[in-house]
Amino acid sequence: MEALKTIIGQVGSLVWGWPMIILLLGTHVYMTIRTGFIQMPTIARGIKLSVTKDPDAEGDVSQFGALTTALAATIGTGNIVGVGTAIYLGGPGAVLWVWLTGVFGIATKYAESLIAVRYRVKTEDGRMQGGAMYALERGLNMKWLGLLFAFFAAFASFGIGNAVQVNAIAQVAETNFGFPPIAVGVVISILTALVIFGGIKSIAKVTEILVPFMAIFYVLGCLYILILNRAMFIPAIKTIIELAFTPGAVKGGLVGSGLLIAMRYGVARGLFSNESGMGSAPIAAAAAMTRNPVRQALVSATGTFWDTVVVCFMTGLVIVTTIMTDNNIDMTSVTDGGQLTSAAFSQIPTIGPLILTLGIMCFAYSTILGWAYYGERALEYFAGSKTIMGYRVIYIIVCALAPVINLTMVWDIADILNALMVVPNVIAILLLSPEIVSETKRWLNDLDGKDDREIPIVSK
Repeated sequence: MEALKTIIGQVGSLVWGWPMIILLLGTHVYMTIRTGFIQMPTIARGIKLSVTKDPDAEGDVSQFGALTTALAATIGTGNIVGVGTAIYLGGPGAVLWVWLTGVFGIATKYAESLIAVRYRVKTEDGRMQGGAMYALERGLNMKWLGLLFAFFAAFASFGIGNAVQVNAIAQVAETNFGFPPIAVGVVISILTALVIFGGIKSIAKVTEILVPFMAIFYVLGCLYILILNRAMFIPAIKTIIELAFTPGAVKGGLVGSGLLIAMRYGVARGLFSNESGMGSAPIAAAAAMTRNPVRQALVSATGTFWDTVVVCFMTGLVIVTTIMTDNNIDMTSVTDGGQLTSAAFSQIPTIGPLILTLGIMCFAYSTILGWAYYGERALEYFAGSKTIMGYRVIYIIVCALAPVINLTMVWDIADILNALMVVPNVIAILLLSPEIVSETKRWLNDLDGKDDREIPIVSK
């Protein structure tokens, strides 16, 4: 068993190594150029569209509901602990690479969401479905690759979307409140069951409330700390930029190892956090009520903006400014990124640890809901609609058992499956890039125009 764990860990390190970083970051830059820097109109127009209802369009949920479902799955513990890990391993310069990955990743999130809506289908019972698997099948006649993507996504949902998140909630609940892990698992399984058995409409209703609340709650905590550390704000920005390219040491014991190390860990954490290029978020985008693919693509692209450009960057600034202030953090005694984040939030009297704890719990629970939908849609594509109920039951069981099982191997396997999802999804993006460009030209300046494209087909 130990040998198997070692092998799986090595495979995980390999698939998320430099080749994957180059593939994803290269796709981000390529699609940025191909779409004419779609980031420019995305932020303002995408945010406006996200809160604009399009009731006459076909779909299962509002554009905002689709966005918050995707954000629920995307904004997770990686935005908190993951950024701390990037700084711990790659130095403060990693924060810049996390941010740049988010900026360029907006183009890839836009592209994958566009083809998800463009090639979505309507089931016999009226539900909208889409994602990389349908784009591969209908756009490229590569159903075999779509089936592989669906297989990887369905099984990944039990790991990164479920067991790992439940375990994180159980750990912080036990540490801070003394709750037994198994009891936490049972409560989460019940809360999850109450939501996911209602399908995407039920999930969207919950995430429309939960995601804005948890994001605002966490961001306000970050802003408070940045105000406390305001004397170090500008020095921290300079340090992040300088140590992103050159090795060195600064006040507080922060050490930068130079361009390659900062880039490796910053890009890897950024990619893992915003999931741009992974193909997961477009599954939710395909369910949106939208009259053309560009409208929802712009809305979905704002997910990467909120997740990485805003939340991850603020977490990074909080940690770096905290270390650079006179707060007696002994960097030589820090053993992981989670300790850095905890030390930063401990500056807020009394409620600091509570904000961090509730933030982790809300972020993790929202991820459970979002990935439940991803996994369900993927498995339905792979094995048919008869599997939906069985999938939901197993998903709930995993929620209950996750706090008491060893997740080291589960995490490593989930990492590998996430990487395997990237490959077919990126193939779809790159091969369909001419379609993405033509659809963008067609609709970008006429977002409210009549949608005269083909009506989504009825799936078998």
